[in-house]
Amino acid sequence: MITIDRRNALCAALVLSATMAAPLAASAQDYPTKPIRLIVGFPAGGPNDIQGRMIAEWLSKRLGQPVNVDNKPGGSSNPATEEAVKAAPDGYTMLLVGPANTINPSLYDKLPFNFLADIAPVAAVLREPLVLVVHPSVQAKNVAELIALAKANPGKIKMASTGNGSSPHVTGLLFNSMAKVDFEIVQYQGGGPALKEMVEGKAQVMFEPMSASIEPVRSGKLRALAVTTTTRSTALPDVPPLTEAVPGYDASALTGLGVPAKTPAAVIERLNKEINAAFGDAGMKAKFNDTGAIVLPGTPSDFGKMLVAETDKWAKVIKSAGVKP
Repeated sequence: MITIDRRNALCAALVLSATMAAPLAASAQDYPTKPIRLIVGFPAGGPNDIQGRMIAEWLSKRLGQPVNVDNKPGGSSNPATEEAVKAAPDGYTMLLVGPANTINPSLYDKLPFNFLADIAPVAAVLREPLVLVVHPSVQAKNVAELIALAKANPGKIKMASTGNGSSPHVTGLLFNSMAKVDFEIVQYQGGGPALKEMVEGKAQVMFEPMSASIEPVRSGKLRALAVTTTTRSTALPDVPPLTEAVPGYDASALTGLGVPAKTPAAVIERLNKEINAAFGDAGMKAKFNDTGAIVLPGTPSDFGKMLVAETDKWAKVIKSAGVKP
């Protein structure tokens, strides 16, 4: 039997608990009431920054508060991710999640965070194909001819990479492994320098996100042999998927939004709802089509599963190739 004193104590505890929870519930219901920061772990002007600003502009209109992009380049985006992890879990700090977040856990032994545990998935936004491009001087008009050329000249064809452990790097490693070829991989400090060397013919082969490679392809400075997704892209409809020459090959740059773990579920659901609304908007559809990307409507859980799958996939590639930071 519960005594009056004990009953009163229980009631007091319930009232206290409800009182403590009330501000959190209210904040989630009224969210947002001030500007939001979107951390992007890459320099302004690059593919990730362009995507981040496109999302920020859309969310600003939908949420009625500014969503400000905060570029934090360097360190393979690890410092930017750490800053997001340590931010208050109130929905006012978001992280642009990119390929580096699923590559770095296997590349670095001692990160100061556990990405899959410390960042809560909000929404996937898009998968951007990478394009297998060659310099016009390369005597290969398709992937099969490129593979034959590489096998006849082992170690003599240079493959440009945008940095150790970058998406173009691990995508190239996956191609080397599955096609059983041996391109000499040359590391550059970012996509700009790598593309410049490609256009000048100092490197002959490269995997580069479509948003960055499409202009030199369309202008004839580089030749596209394949896209890395399993279907053709509307932006380059005449370019076949690489899996037609290398069965089972599939790679892409996955982008989405995350927030610090323990961010209220209601806030995450609101952000997810507004992101998904972009996929039905004609103006946003046109912008996504311009990047050649595949949009990814879905729930936070859907995005979380994608992140786990990508992390597992690149862990195998990195381990097999013995990549070190």
